[in-house]
Amino acid sequence: MGPMKAFRALDVAGSGMLAERRRLEVIAANIANAHTLKSEDGGPYRRREVLFETVFDRALDGDLPRVEVKDVVRDMSDLRRVHRPGHPMADADGYVAMPNVEMVFEMVDLMAAMRSFEANAKTSEVFKTMVDAALQIGRA
Repeated sequence: MGPMKAFRALDVAGSGMLAERRRLEVIAANIANAHTLKSEDGGPYRRREVLFETVFDRALDGDLPRVEVKDVVRDMSDLRRVHRPGHPMADADGYVAMPNVEMVFEMVDLMAAMRSFEANAKTSEVFKTMVDAALQIGRA
């Protein structure tokens, strides 16, 4: 592996950190809007989900994949219905359509995103330590 290819490990880890940061932002928005009954669409907030894709950079031989955010999509699963007669947004049967955000799921997703971000940060840290050690050997 040539010296420039070795530095591609930082690019791979960096792309993972950027993608997970976006995922963390989306999770935070889901949690913040867990009780939002009127979103920009006019109805209750729908949770968002980040879709990742693997990208091979052909200009750099394409042998080390990066991860990128392909899209952020709305979860179109059923909205929760809560019986709240008298609520201004209740239907004729007294039910209010609530966002499809499940806090337990969001917390698990948050923990997974944090762990992945930390793993990519650790990879960068280890690579930096290896480069420092190699430079020390070269000085000796």
